[in-house]
Amino acid sequence: MTVDQDVLPEDERMRQHEVSTAVLVGYAAAAAGVFGWFLFGLLVQRQGFVDSVGESAGAAFGLLLAVSVIGTLRRNGE
Repeated sequence: MTVDQDVLPEDERMRQHEVSTAVLVGYAAAAAGVFGWFLFGLLVQRQGFVDSVGESAGAAFGLLLAVSVIGTLRRNGE
């Protein structure tokens, strides 16, 4: 089975989006914040390793969801 038409136009496929420095700094700050949240739960609250990993993983997945929604909204407004 072959497809006669391309799904994306040629210029759309060739266009690459560069990631700005501010976005990279934001990602690094979010990663440091999640790691800090893990250490806070482990060392300060003394809630245990598994609980600290679960809590920081939940925060990280929440941040990833927010980044995904914001990226989708920005792309559709383009």
